Amino acid sequence: MRIAWAIVVLVVSVPCWLGQVISWWSPDLAVRWSLQEAEADVEPVFWADARAEAMWDSLTLWTLVVAGGLLLIDHGAWATWGLVGGAMYLYFAGRGIATRLEMRRRRFRIGAVTDVRTGLVACAVWGLVGATTLVAAAASIES
Repeated sequence: MRIAWAIVVLVVSVPCWLGQVISWWSPDLAVRWSLQEAEADVEPVFWADARAEAMWDSLTLWTLVVAGGLLLIDHGAWATWGLVGGAMYLYFAGRGIATRLEMRRRRFRIGAVTDVRTGLVACAVWGLVGATTLVAAAASIES
């Protein structure tokens, strides 16, 4: 079961983290790959928030990648990294959902409806993986 969860964590966390790195370092490439909306298509405040979010996430979301890798090789330190990484992803997802829902409620231009929906679903998946990893890591430490 550990190996299966490690694979899930890696399959979910690696693309998320790399997507944020690309969005931070190469916004044009991120737009071409549909990782983010073009600056001209969204409100300036949403663009600025997304740019800052990409920078901060690039610096923090690697923690769940490390947890998944350690879990895959059955290293005991995975649980510590799982607590940190799981918490980072839970926060990242919650903030992403809350920000997009509030901006959409206020009728800010934050992207095409289908793209926003896809982003909300992706955030929900990342949050679920983060929360599940938190629980598994805490249970692993207790045992």
